[in-house]
Amino acid sequence: MRDELMATSVTTLKPTKKKTTKRKKRNTKKKLVIVESPAKAKTISKYLGRTYNVIASKGHIRDLPKSRMGVDISDDYKPDYISIRGKGDTIKMLKAEAKKSKEIFLASDPDREGEAIAWHVAHVLNLDVTDKNRVTFNEITKDTVKDAFKHPRTIDMNLVNAQQARRIVDRLVGYSISPILWKKVKKGLSAGRVQSVALWIVIQREREIKAFNPEEYWTIDSVFKKGRSKFKASFHGLNGKKKKLSSNEDVQDILKRLDPKGDFKINEVKKREKKRQPPLPFTTSTMQQDANKKLHYKTGRTMMAAQQLYEGINVGKEGSQGLITYMRTDSTRISSIAKHEAAEFLHKEYGPEYAANHPKKGKLPEGSQDAHEAVRPTSAFRTPKSIEKYLTKDQFRLYSLIWSRFIASQMTPAVVDTETVTIEQNGVDYRANGSKMKFEGYLKVYSAGKEKDNILPELKKDDVVKLDTNNPDQHFTQPPARYTEAALIKTLEENGVGRPSTYAPTLMTIQKRYYVRLDARRFVPTELGEIVNTLIEEYFPDIVNVDFTADIEGKLDEIEEEKRKWVAVVNQFYQPFSKEVTYAEKEMEDVQIKEPLAGFDCEICGSPMVVKMGKYGKFFACSRFPDCRNTQTIVKEIGVSCPKCHEGQVIERKTKRKRIFYGCSRYPECDFVSWDKPIGRDCPKCGHFLVNKKVRGGWQVVCPEGDYEEDVIK
Repeated sequence: MRDELMATSVTTLKPTKKKTTKRKKRNTKKKLVIVESPAKAKTISKYLGRTYNVIASKGHIRDLPKSRMGVDISDDYKPDYISIRGKGDTIKMLKAEAKKSKEIFLASDPDREGEAIAWHVAHVLNLDVTDKNRVTFNEITKDTVKDAFKHPRTIDMNLVNAQQARRIVDRLVGYSISPILWKKVKKGLSAGRVQSVALWIVIQREREIKAFNPEEYWTIDSVFKKGRSKFKASFHGLNGKKKKLSSNEDVQDILKRLDPKGDFKINEVKKREKKRQPPLPFTTSTMQQDANKKLHYKTGRTMMAAQQLYEGINVGKEGSQGLITYMRTDSTRISSIAKHEAAEFLHKEYGPEYAANHPKKGKLPEGSQDAHEAVRPTSAFRTPKSIEKYLTKDQFRLYSLIWSRFIASQMTPAVVDTETVTIEQNGVDYRANGSKMKFEGYLKVYSAGKEKDNILPELKKDDVVKLDTNNPDQHFTQPPARYTEAALIKTLEENGVGRPSTYAPTLMTIQKRYYVRLDARRFVPTELGEIVNTLIEEYFPDIVNVDFTADIEGKLDEIEEEKRKWVAVVNQFYQPFSKEVTYAEKEMEDVQIKEPLAGFDCEICGSPMVVKMGKYGKFFACSRFPDCRNTQTIVKEIGVSCPKCHEGQVIERKTKRKRIFYGCSRYPECDFVSWDKPIGRDCPKCGHFLVNKKVRGGWQVVCPEGDYEEDVIK
């Protein structure tokens, strides 16, 4: 019994083995997201969290080779893509990160170029283009980015093919015409499909200016008075009909009819309410135009700031935020969410009377893709003032322009009371126009084009007024103005030449090649530009044909819409073009560009010095180059002795950013500098040198150290 109990107790006390469960190893692999720029990567990484690794390809990683055509014409225009020089380390990094990632997403920009970048990255990483690994978003905000990753798609080969066709056509044009220009004119020249049209448009305008014959015309602006009140009116016509004054004789005939001391009768008073509609939000083109007109920004400067605003800026507690929607668009469409937020902002900040119930919608220009929204802020509540301290000057000024334009587009029209008064004596009619702002509407935010009130005295029909002064003035019709960057972009867009992404590089190229130069912010063709344009006009007429270039753009759009095959479009262009190339190679004569003499001889070899054009502008060089390599910078004296050392001459210099300043010719012995132009006179009060300073309305002689100033010269 005891033994049994002992056995039982031993059995009972026998330790039991613990069950051990193996823990599954946690998958530490992250999802890889590839974008173009580090700034964009930083912003998106913040939204996606730790399970994602966001890196940048820093733009394209493959392209056609620079040293040769890179297009196999005999094999359906097959492009020979190679890795871009300098992108080796980036490609290695992309491959290394891809190997240790469990999933890969391609999140480059949402346009043809972005789609092509995604396709090239997929090729380098051996990704299947039929996989749903392409992610796009029109704005870089938390909700938009997270939602985009819930709906990945395959790479859109229609977009890729449209970009590829453009790239190949442009390569065929550039690498066929440029070598001919190098051989026949001078090395370093280039000819592109869109840039050649842009140059042609500038030169056509110059030809119009040279052929212009001014016509004489006259105006009679007068001042009338009623009691103590005075107001302005202008001659309109005779006996109720408008009349043009073409000469002084016409003016004298009118004045002979008048009795200056007699009564003038008010024949008609028309009062009406006029509505001024708000502008549409920005497209790429209108943004570039407004930035050029209002901020004096070149197109490249505008697009650089816009790219930074789109990709993300650190705005304090919110961290890195994309501040605007995608900046390459030809659409004025606004999402319903953005409209509602703008309405909420306007109700809160300005009142319901300023918020439009049905904001104005714009018509899409012919050929527009409407792939993206208009350029707008990602949040209406993020006012320019609230984030000013986080932005650079360029970013802030451009963001202010975009924000105010968008908010204005969602506001009610401005209402202006207008008044037109007809004044008559002996059949001679004058007209006076008055206006008064009744309701600011969108002008509360967007003051572009806002006019001052012009209030007329209280006038009724049959009232009598007196003539105070009559001021006849002679005028001459003016030739059409040269193109500014804004005007040229507008003309290219109206003619269907180029697309939002091409305007900035096109304008940059024709300046870089010195085909045009900017004079007072307007394009003037150079002699070199005239020569190149004349040759292209003669031997490649289709290249400078606006309609032909616009037709190609339309066909590229049709490739994107899967209505055409890219090889057929390229072939249709190249077959007749190749015949023109063959003809030009045989028939084009050599063109010698005469370099102007500098007016003095080389101090090394005694040969005449000439003026040459280099990468950074004009300079003096020996005419025996390359046997003699003597060069000199061109010094522009202003005819004033240095106010500091009195030995050297004041000369015009330029900073690296091409800003003009004035310094002593004896530098570095004399360190005199001035931003304003010295005039060679001293201040009568303190004896300091006087300068000519640019002010609103003209120029003014002032003393930099004192309060002395002279009248403004308009």
